[in-house]
Amino acid sequence: MIRPARDEDAASLVAIEEAAGRIFADVGMDFVAQDDPGTVEELLPYVRDGRAWVVDGPDGAPVAYLIAEWVDGNVHVEQVSVVPEYGRRGLGSALIEHVAGWARERGAPALTLTTYAEVAWNAPYYERLGFRRLADDELTPGLRRIRAAEAEHGLDRWPRLGMRRELPA
Repeated sequence: MIRPARDEDAASLVAIEEAAGRIFADVGMDFVAQDDPGTVEELLPYVRDGRAWVVDGPDGAPVAYLIAEWVDGNVHVEQVSVVPEYGRRGLGSALIEHVAGWARERGAPALTLTTYAEVAWNAPYYERLGFRRLADDELTPGLRRIRAAEAEHGLDRWPRLGMRRELPA
């Protein structure tokens, strides 16, 4: 079900991100829905470094993906997105569990991410997956840099926060 992303998947990942972003318009977050989904060139380093995974749909094309990076010794979920038609089927949570196993194998003590605090499929969803909200004074230097870049990009129009999920050894 989950496999490492390949170079030829990168264009599909951009399309998934664009489709997944559109649902933010439903909650009045047009600025997210209209945000640039990124480029193939931005995704290829994740793919080529083994830090990108996909779930294929019935036709064999990716319908969900997750990319991760190392931030302050933890594995940071940079992005997890699912095509809306495939939402609510456990694909996002399966990707999170997959990367949790990958991170544990590599000795990471935790997963981290940043997300919207008040969007149902963001912070409340991740809390159900074992993440906890971080107070500002708990943010590591790397998470502070990520949050600053998000604010500079204009993503702080709605409350955002950092989250952490401990990984048992």
